[in-house]
Amino acid sequence: MTTTTLPAGPDRAARGAARGGLANMAGSALAGGTGVVVTWVVARTLGAEQAGAFFAATAAFVLAGGLAKLGTNTGLVYWPARLRATGRSHLLGACLRTGIPPVAVFSLVLAAAMWTAAPAIARLTAGESPHLVTEHAAGLRVLAVFLPAQALTDVLLTVTRGYRAMRPTVLLDKVLRSGLQLVAVSAAGVATLWLAASLPVFALAWAAPYLPVAILAGWAARSAYLSHRPPGVTTRPEERRRLRREFWRFTGPRALAAVAQLALQRVDVLLVAALGGLAPAAVYAVAGRFVVLIQFANQGLSQSVQPRLAEALSTGDSAAANRLYQTATGWLVLVTWPINLLVIACAPWYLRLFGAEYAAGRPVVLVLAGAMLVATGCGMVDMVLAMAGRTSMNLGNVLVALVVMVGLDLLLIPRHGALGAAVALASAVVVNNLLPLAQVHRSTGLHPFGTGTRAAALLSLGCFGVLPAAVTALAGPAGLAPALAVAAPAYCAGAWLLRRELGLAAFARRSHLEES
Repeated sequence: MTTTTLPAGPDRAARGAARGGLANMAGSALAGGTGVVVTWVVARTLGAEQAGAFFAATAAFVLAGGLAKLGTNTGLVYWPARLRATGRSHLLGACLRTGIPPVAVFSLVLAAAMWTAAPAIARLTAGESPHLVTEHAAGLRVLAVFLPAQALTDVLLTVTRGYRAMRPTVLLDKVLRSGLQLVAVSAAGVATLWLAASLPVFALAWAAPYLPVAILAGWAARSAYLSHRPPGVTTRPEERRRLRREFWRFTGPRALAAVAQLALQRVDVLLVAALGGLAPAAVYAVAGRFVVLIQFANQGLSQSVQPRLAEALSTGDSAAANRLYQTATGWLVLVTWPINLLVIACAPWYLRLFGAEYAAGRPVVLVLAGAMLVATGCGMVDMVLAMAGRTSMNLGNVLVALVVMVGLDLLLIPRHGALGAAVALASAVVVNNLLPLAQVHRSTGLHPFGTGTRAAALLSLGCFGVLPAAVTALAGPAGLAPALAVAAPAYCAGAWLLRRELGLAAFARRSHLEES
């Protein structure tokens, strides 16, 4: 592979990805930070058992919402980008009508199913805490009411990203929804000073923000479509039928893959609750909360890169696609590896913020942080494989990883509790990144290991890995704070000196949330 660095004058795709990605990652950082605060409020207010029930209920909610989207969070980016790149923009309206109505209908069906199954789910996950089963079921039913709003929020914002518009996702999902959740959950926490803590109240506070955000997302999607709709065009019925077949042929495997991907992220909490108890599930959820920050950063950058990568691959421009993949991976490593290494170094203090009972989660943090170093080092490889049209491969990889995780969960959780679940998830994460990495390179020739990725990895390891480890080995735990005080400015200086290798010139121009 000859193209490994971003040229001195960054190309248009990289500049667009940088502008949208920077805004999206900033929003993701805000959403991730508010998520940590929400977790802290829940953990400190409800206690370990009730908090475990809350985390299990929200995991079930997110899983059901992922299933309701039917893979359209990929299809509604891939197909608009492909239609524009291949001169078929007159079919954009037909594409949206193909993807959105099935999600609306299916989300209502799943909401009814979740409402009906709530008592059974509660008995399964709270079997060792029978006094919480009724309250747990009520919380699940509260969440079920808002399931359609959650699914439609994500799908409608996907539509706007398909038009390269990052602003609605940042403002509505990252800022507004997460901010409303923080305010509502904090208010529920304050209310417990006078009233008994209630799991359904916390569930309502957490889920209700999806409703106004869904309405605003619908308005944003409609505006994006109307502003790009070609004037005075018509489509033939055979064109629309062919598009529907092609859309669902691409999107169908991705629907299953998206659910399996969400299962990799969420089902372990349910399994810990069912096999180990609600208190270990709370410890596991709290200890792994930093992983959500990493996922938000990855998602924020991926959502900006996705339409541009789809356009490059659909027109056969592998060189541009490779530059974009490698540059974006370098940025992802630059942002996420310091977080992982800081969490490893500060795990004992980080966990005590949530309460003394969560300090036992330190081994969970170490295992998951190691896995996330591998995952982010591969970049958004899962998305690259999907944008190359290999959604069937994508589905197979995720299913293999899910089998690995669930098999190890069943074997390890009864013996080792939260640590067993962490080992299972870490193994699945490694499988789910190395398999598509090999497939992407074999089928398209792309790989993420450009000069920028290597520079970001070495800089992160030196400043936040080697330096704190060396200082604490000599001075003990008291040396950690001074070491980090030196590491942060050294890291910023190193990034500046390596700005060419890291492709940071793409951020030099005045930042916009959308590319003009």
